[in-house]
Amino acid sequence: MKHTIALILAAGKGTRMKSALPKVLHRVGGLPMVEQVRRTVKAVGTLRQLVVVGFGGEKVEEYLGDTAETVVQKEQLGTGHAVLQAEELLKGEEGTLLVTCGDTPLVTEDTFASLIKAHETKNAAATILTAHMPDPTGYGRIIRDAQGNVVKIVEQKDGTPEELAVDEVNAGIYCFSMPLIWDMLHNVTNDNAQGEYYLTDIIGMLVRDGKTVSAFAAPDYQETLGVNSRQQLCEAEEVLRQRKLNQLMTDGVTIVDRHNTYVDSQVVVGRDTILLPGTILEGDTVIGENCQVGPYVRMTNVKMGDDDHLQFTYAHDCEIKNGCEIGPFVHFRPNTIIGNGVKVGNYMEVKNSVIGDGTKLPHLSYIGDSDVGSGVNIGCGTITVNYDGKIKHRTTIADHAFIGCNSNLVAPVSVGEYAYVGAGSTITKDVPAKALSVGRAKQRNIEGWVKDDTYKK
Repeated sequence: MKHTIALILAAGKGTRMKSALPKVLHRVGGLPMVEQVRRTVKAVGTLRQLVVVGFGGEKVEEYLGDTAETVVQKEQLGTGHAVLQAEELLKGEEGTLLVTCGDTPLVTEDTFASLIKAHETKNAAATILTAHMPDPTGYGRIIRDAQGNVVKIVEQKDGTPEELAVDEVNAGIYCFSMPLIWDMLHNVTNDNAQGEYYLTDIIGMLVRDGKTVSAFAAPDYQETLGVNSRQQLCEAEEVLRQRKLNQLMTDGVTIVDRHNTYVDSQVVVGRDTILLPGTILEGDTVIGENCQVGPYVRMTNVKMGDDDHLQFTYAHDCEIKNGCEIGPFVHFRPNTIIGNGVKVGNYMEVKNSVIGDGTKLPHLSYIGDSDVGSGVNIGCGTITVNYDGKIKHRTTIADHAFIGCNSNLVAPVSVGEYAYVGAGSTITKDVPAKALSVGRAKQRNIEGWVKDDTYKK
């Protein structure tokens, strides 16, 4: 591929979305639409990625940060005007300008690559991405001559019956030769009902000048569908989700129920892992090999090892190492690291803690802001009391300690190696290694406390 630069048009208001959020920042496949497009055009090998922003541009720029160059279209005066805003940034550049839209997140890397290749092979001045639509109503039609050469693009309202019978439509994605495109854009007028400068006008101008205009048809028209409403956003989500699941299954992952499994575009899943119904994998989640995830597991930005089994679990911004048994009804909160071979059972919450290898957290406990060693047993109902009303404190439990049921460890406090904490204890002082600590009131039995009138009938 020759020197190619990508220009993403993302200045539109998206009024049909009925949202205060810029249209291109609405998420699909786990990423804002403009980010889906940016990642795809970068992956295809473009050397620079520029984004034209307009409505809500500061939010788009904030999201993109330094991942792309941005230029502002202060007034939305048409697609031709939008492209022209990048001229200053691209002065002196030669090669191919790939122009695409921030609201068309379904175009694949292969299709972009094929479009660019077709443009370069024919040494064209412009190449149009087209699609054969089952229902082309509303789209600009691609009109070709007897030899198959592109002659013009005809809009719906301007077409003759014969032209409107054509099912090949303009997808609004192009390759242009630089610097020729800038000269052409300066000659585009806004003499039309909308008073806008249309990028499509360049096509007719190039044909009249005897320049080569080619077209490449997308293999699947769905790739070219734009998102202009919440309904279309949902449809795009379905396409990306099924595309991701197909890719995972091809790579050796078992999907038990593809209609009830949701995996974001950037998620990585190892081979021989099984995803059961109700599984939701989001963000930068990475799952190892030979795991079983689900039913009803949601993970966001989780790094997970091999041979793990999770069910009925919510985990986010944490790490689970190898060979763990997790669930049901577990919540792992941010900055938690679960070591190898750990068992975490019913109704457990772990937050900002490190759990050592082989430790057992069977059920009904809260472990927060704690460093728990290897081979520790945490009894049912244990709470690390981490908050004193002003600040959080940490609890340290050393290797092979045993914490009895219904214990409170009031941080800051530590429990030494092989130490035991008696059931029902409230521990406020450090427990030495191999010691037994019992922190509970002495039991008293008060005989005859219940009188005949204690429980009035």
